[in-house]
Amino acid sequence: MKGLSIEQIEVGQSASFTKTITETDVYLFAGISGDLNPAHINESFAKSTMFKGRIVHGMLCSSLISTVLGMYLPGPGTIYLKQDLKFLAPVRFNDTITASCTVKEKIAEKNRLILECKVINQDGVEVISGEAAVMPPKG
Repeated sequence: MKGLSIEQIEVGQSASFTKTITETDVYLFAGISGDLNPAHINESFAKSTMFKGRIVHGMLCSSLISTVLGMYLPGPGTIYLKQDLKFLAPVRFNDTITASCTVKEKIAEKNRLILECKVINQDGVEVISGEAAVMPPKG
């Protein structure tokens, strides 16, 4: 399995990945990452925050951008070089989020792509925006 080479990619090309984030996902991510912030795992504590309940780790949600880049565009063999993120709105347990990446710039001589990245929830609310730089696999 091999992703698209820079020659096979055009500016404006995009791909996406959708997932419903469950309580199990949040607890597994907390265990793997070591981020046991009570805003994510303790409902009693989280009710006292500005969000009035538990929220999903921002980095769990943004990891779906990595899924798009590593599996779909450019795909397998892609090397992630840089990611800039803005967390715009909370994601709740059982929200269905879609990460999408669109090729913004192609730097063929350096085998680099700049992609606009966004994550939206099931209501169309943009919860994360950003930009990624990647090196697609060689053709």
